[in-house]
Amino acid sequence: MNDSDLIKGSIDGDPRMQEALYQKYAPKMYAVCLRYAGNNDDAKDLLQEGFIKVFRNLDKFRNEGSFEGWLRRVFVNTSIEQYRRKVHLNSISEQEEKGIEDASVSVLDQLAERDIIRLVQELSPGYRAVFNLYVIEGYSHKEIGEMLQISEGTSKSQLARAKAILQKKVAEFLGEKRK
Repeated sequence: MNDSDLIKGSIDGDPRMQEALYQKYAPKMYAVCLRYAGNNDDAKDLLQEGFIKVFRNLDKFRNEGSFEGWLRRVFVNTSIEQYRRKVHLNSISEQEEKGIEDASVSVLDQLAERDIIRLVQELSPGYRAVFNLYVIEGYSHKEIGEMLQISEGTSKSQLARAKAILQKKVAEFLGEKRK
């Protein structure tokens, strides 16, 4: 069944079509939620909240771009809204921002996907949100600042700190694996 049929049937209230749409996209959207959540339970909550929004707003999908891209945006926005409800980032001064080094995290290539997800989940919610939006979703610091209601400089510093923390965690993880 193609997306157009699933969308039309879901809008018409057909529970079989809604279930089929859910089953088709839940694994991919769960992966999106997992990147923003601190744990599996929070990711499941985000998945549920996201699909509620999808089904309530499905009639607003305008077939401009891919349906999966539209879904991803709903789930990223749901994750950001949840983040805003739970956490606020501390702004930093420009001087503090200049003192932060942007360390490379190239060793991530050596880790399994589940290991990377677990390490990213260990970041504080603020660092995790900025890291995911910039590195995974491809947003600019300006866009992240607008989404999270923080300055562009704070976004940059949060990313630099997240990378530094991840680099340390990866080194520790790889050291433990070699023992």
